[in-house]
Amino acid sequence: MNKLVITPLLFLVIWSSYSQQTISLEIKAGEYWWAGLSSLGHQTPYDQSSVFTWDLWGNNKGNQAQPLLLSNKGRYIWSEEPFKYEFNQGVLEVSVRQGKIVSGQSGENLKSAYDYAVKTFFPPNQQIPAEILFTHPQYNTWIELTYDQNEDDILKYAQSIIDNGYPPGVLMIDDNWQEDYGTWRFSARRFSDPKGMVKKLHELGFKVMLWVCPFVSADSEVFRYLAEEGMLLLDQDRTQEILWANTRNKAAVIRWWNGASACLDLSNPKTRLWFKKELDFLTNEYEVDGFKFDAGDANFYTGNLVSFNPAEPNDHTTFFAEVGMDFPLNEYRASWKMAGLPLVQRLRDKEHSWEDLQKLIPDLLSQSVMGYAYTCPDMIGGGEYQSFKSLSNIDQELIVRSAQVHALMPMMQFSVSPWRVLSEENNLICRDAALLHQEMGDYILELAKEASTTGKPIAKPMELVFPGNGYEKIKDQFVLGDHIIVAPVVEQGVRERTVVLPKGKWKAEDGRVYRGGKTVVIDVPLERIPYFKKM
Repeated sequence: MNKLVITPLLFLVIWSSYSQQTISLEIKAGEYWWAGLSSLGHQTPYDQSSVFTWDLWGNNKGNQAQPLLLSNKGRYIWSEEPFKYEFNQGVLEVSVRQGKIVSGQSGENLKSAYDYAVKTFFPPNQQIPAEILFTHPQYNTWIELTYDQNEDDILKYAQSIIDNGYPPGVLMIDDNWQEDYGTWRFSARRFSDPKGMVKKLHELGFKVMLWVCPFVSADSEVFRYLAEEGMLLLDQDRTQEILWANTRNKAAVIRWWNGASACLDLSNPKTRLWFKKELDFLTNEYEVDGFKFDAGDANFYTGNLVSFNPAEPNDHTTFFAEVGMDFPLNEYRASWKMAGLPLVQRLRDKEHSWEDLQKLIPDLLSQSVMGYAYTCPDMIGGGEYQSFKSLSNIDQELIVRSAQVHALMPMMQFSVSPWRVLSEENNLICRDAALLHQEMGDYILELAKEASTTGKPIAKPMELVFPGNGYEKIKDQFVLGDHIIVAPVVEQGVRERTVVLPKGKWKAEDGRVYRGGKTVVIDVPLERIPYFKKM
């Protein structure tokens, strides 16, 4: 394996783009690095003292991944292939199993490195996901219904949103609405009139999305058809000679969170056409508006699998993500090298805890630095449904502050019903957060359209907008666009917080004007969402 060690002296001589299977860089004093994994954004940035290693091959850690590293000194690292990166004792080492590593420097800060990466490696395609995803709140039936998705309760959930004064938006019907995995038809046991249900939801002002995944339940009619037609991933034996087998193709069985299933081979164009036809049927027959594409994680494809076209595990993640390009109303939790494309990227499920609430901002900003502009935090209050089985487990303050964190992010998504689990007063605070997001929707949409041409994220870390001011480690505030600093509360019981304001005059949402270039202390009662517009 080739290896190149770059010393500060050598760096000046050979720092033009080059390709090696392994590179080692000395981390400079005051240098910080971002990107790689969105779900570990709260650990970034990495510096001279960091000790961390991760191999992106076959492991996106449940969320978006990108073969990209960027530093506040203008340095960048990119590869078209998954790489392993290690920070250790002031050295950054990056290696790939195959392919090349491209490394270099553009300018002197994070912004210049990011701009170069966008232009060179993942330029935007001038399209955005459906506008309503930015302008209105989203609602997901998961926490309220979990695996009991049914027509009556979905309609009750939607009506309760309206009755409690929340603005309608996108309504996502989550897992188990279908007959079976791979059999994408409404369960006749739980839906007596799915077409009528979707019509009623539309009349209430909602767009409707359905949960789907690439898995196929074994022993089903669809499984037998797909296996016979060669549209499933195969295990290493490829074929089976069992006398009573209904097909010679031996489908692989993959373990995932809902058991053991076969999996679509989306490297096969025939499979893609079949899957799209299934989704098109749902949009045409029931007038469903779009889909939540779940799973697709690279680690599901790391076994000895055989696909129609040879592919690495990460490639299968990309194949699944590409399906969403045909549906403007989409959502993904797992992605690989899809920056610049009109796909919604949601953070992986967070627990109902203050520790996980504190991860929302840095993880979402990690998505942004990786080039994923159309970002969505996890469900308000957390997406781990077991936390909500008993009202005694509910932390009302946590749900309120979570809604406030979401309010000025590119998207916000409810699942647990605030009006069910909160006091009337706290529910009204959450409703105000939803109304604020709707009020700011046109501005957020404008930023999304700008991102589709420039690649600039909608929500940005302070260091990306105001480089060179020592803002690298700020993780509890962010910049919406270039001129609004959002500083929500992410700690329990806090009623006073500090906010870092860059140079200039800043007007807070309460009307007070502050001169920047310093840290200010503000009161943050439970009902307040602090944000500051540059004057």
